[in-house]
Amino acid sequence: MSLLTSSSPPLAERLRPARLEDLVGQEHLVGPNGIIRKAISTGNIPSMILWGPPGVGKTTIANIIANEVKRPFHVLSAVSAGVKDVREVIEKAKHTNRPILFIDEIHRFNKSQQDALLGAVEKGTITLIGATTENPSFEVNSALLSRSQVYVLKPLVEKELLQLINHALTKDAELKKRKILIKEHAALLNISGGDARKILNLLELISESIHGEIEITDQMVMDVAQKHVAIYDKSGEQHYDIISAFIKSIRGSDPNAAVYYLARMIEGGEDVKFIARRLVILASEDIGNANPTALVLATSAFQAVSMIGYPEANLILSQCATYLACSAKSNSSTVAIGSAMSKVHETGDLPVPMAVRNAPTKMMKDMGYGKEYQYAHSFKDNFVNMEFLPEQISGEKFYDPGNNPREEELRNYLKRLWKEKYGY
Repeated sequence: MSLLTSSSPPLAERLRPARLEDLVGQEHLVGPNGIIRKAISTGNIPSMILWGPPGVGKTTIANIIANEVKRPFHVLSAVSAGVKDVREVIEKAKHTNRPILFIDEIHRFNKSQQDALLGAVEKGTITLIGATTENPSFEVNSALLSRSQVYVLKPLVEKELLQLINHALTKDAELKKRKILIKEHAALLNISGGDARKILNLLELISESIHGEIEITDQMVMDVAQKHVAIYDKSGEQHYDIISAFIKSIRGSDPNAAVYYLARMIEGGEDVKFIARRLVILASEDIGNANPTALVLATSAFQAVSMIGYPEANLILSQCATYLACSAKSNSSTVAIGSAMSKVHETGDLPVPMAVRNAPTKMMKDMGYGKEYQYAHSFKDNFVNMEFLPEQISGEKFYDPGNNPREEELRNYLKRLWKEKYGY
């Protein structure tokens, strides 16, 4: 029999911290030099968007801010609230001292709902705190985004998750009644994926599933977790697991697994643009120049599903996902930009060769800008052997074509042009 009554709040809610000192994780925001801590200390709280995966403290931070600065606090969920609800809160705000309006899952607000917030945020009638698991540059309109600070929250690391577990076992009134020993914790950490709510929910499931003393092992955790598989929820625990499996299935050239996970997301009501956007990214990241048509198809799919929505979008997403899964794969362009960015970080702003600099003024031309530039189309095969990279990294190879028919053609072409310079 469970120790908890039907009216008892979940463990994660019982342990929700009310002070910054009790918050685990997000040191870059709430630690001694964190920007949110500094804002609280001055009482000057900007409107902000808290962006991060589930269970990392977005709602908790909003609550703590309101508690610390002693200002009225209103909460709306973008799942159920409409423009009318937003306007009611704004009207109430006009008669109070700059209340804080927290909107959970703000990315689900449509344009008219977000527009309803603009005037109040701009005038300072309310301080907006929005929480989102989606990239706000895609899901929050630019006018509202420009009036808000965006703070990125990170998944909790092992040390922080273990701190949470220990806190739960020693401080929670219900769990303290049980004798619970953590013998192994790898499975707890792996399943949680850096999500505080998930690890606390799992700990509570274990305590409710087993009578008497408990020795938590990895096998026990896996057994309990498999018996309590949650249904897919685009704002909940399986969101990242399912999209991860979907992408990895396509990357692994398995169209059968790809459409299975696609069906899971569709049945769960996942945002059609969220799925399509991931396909566009994958087409470049994992296929790239092995099949340039993949990016064209994925982009077309994104535009198509944005126009027509469900249920017909199912067909377009399936076509795109299966095509990408069956395509040749290459991450050579992904590796290339990563390698180039590392070199930029390492070497800084190296001077651009004079020959390839822009010379829009007479003074720049007199200084030699563009003086020795040779126009490729004036030469045989539209190619001239000249130096384009800064002198300090001449001959550095960033792009190494992948091992596939299309990129083998590119490799041979580059080798014919550059001979031994780049080692093709």
